[in-house]
Amino acid sequence: MMLGYLLARAGVDVVVLEKHADFLRDFRGDTIHPSTLQVMQELGLLDAILDRPHDKARRLRVSISGNEAVIADFSGLRTACKYIAMMPQWEFLDFLRDHASPWPNFRLLLGAEAVDVVKEAGRIRGVRVEAVGEPMTIIADLVVGADGRRSRMRDAAGLAVRNLGAPIDVLWMRLPVMPGDPLESGGHIDSGHFLAMIYRGDYWQCAYVIPKGGIEAVQGRGLDAFRAEIAGVAPWLAARTQSIRSWDDVKLLSVTVDRLQRWWTPGLLCIGDAAHAMSPIGGVGINLAIQDAVAAANILAAPLADPGMTADQLTPLLAQVEKRRLFPTRLTQAAQLAIQNRLLKPVLEGERQSTLKTPWPVRLLNRLPALRVMPAYAVGIGVRPEHVRSPALR
Repeated sequence: MMLGYLLARAGVDVVVLEKHADFLRDFRGDTIHPSTLQVMQELGLLDAILDRPHDKARRLRVSISGNEAVIADFSGLRTACKYIAMMPQWEFLDFLRDHASPWPNFRLLLGAEAVDVVKEAGRIRGVRVEAVGEPMTIIADLVVGADGRRSRMRDAAGLAVRNLGAPIDVLWMRLPVMPGDPLESGGHIDSGHFLAMIYRGDYWQCAYVIPKGGIEAVQGRGLDAFRAEIAGVAPWLAARTQSIRSWDDVKLLSVTVDRLQRWWTPGLLCIGDAAHAMSPIGGVGINLAIQDAVAAANILAAPLADPGMTADQLTPLLAQVEKRRLFPTRLTQAAQLAIQNRLLKPVLEGERQSTLKTPWPVRLLNRLPALRVMPAYAVGIGVRPEHVRSPALR
């Protein structure tokens, strides 16, 4: 949607395909990072996006065996917005749709799933689409696979995936907010437990980390035992765990960290999770996807809008997009893997009755608050933030 808006704004004919009839999904990433808000400002859309329902996360907290600490403070960032906007993803996607739709060269097809690519003379020439049960074919100069970590486009194009490994899965659930709750997003860590909580106004969006493939063991212990585990890591939640009435209230996210060996083939480019599936650590997957979209538009918008552009001229530009975004992707995934393997995995394998010691980096951040801007920058801005340089038609 972001890339579609930017390309349409530059005069490129764009069709965006969404297989569902709307954007309403629970437990998608709901974070709009300061770098994304900076992009909104550069597009003149910041005030409009902030008119949408959202909450502001100005700090990130963590509780380790009951010891509270602030691990990131966004107030020191040199950006227009010094916070993460916690906004349901459907609100953000609806916002992009509303601002892209007035462009006559933008089309959004809902209930239309790209199921295969059209190949001709060694290049991708378009996509085959199932739209409300009726097949259609769309021919295009460029197909962009932005269809997530189980991308059908990258599979259809035969792009090879390198699996980097993930020792964790995540269980998502909602718990009600009650009077007196601490209204800041953060995490709760104890031996054998890791619970992340996002404040959503009238409920907590909770992510409970489990060992990879451990869902059957969790369910085998029973729902009462699961409620007790949640209450064990954050005792103040005990009274509300009864809102988890069945396993239908608990959604599994199978965590994958991978990266395409090459993000493109002639006629097709992958971005976002289709090019590099991220761990949920830091909630940075959406941020990287938006940055991919901005970089792709910066490089591709003007050539795609040029009627004289040829396929041979377009192909090397796809490699430029990958080259631009590969370094921040590698560095971010390396940091996520280090946290998964050195922090989360030992925590989950720890003796549940023991008490965790607060790691020295967290103690240092507590003693020297000025250093909290460093993890805030890593999460909120990231490596090589992109700025809008694609052209705009009047």
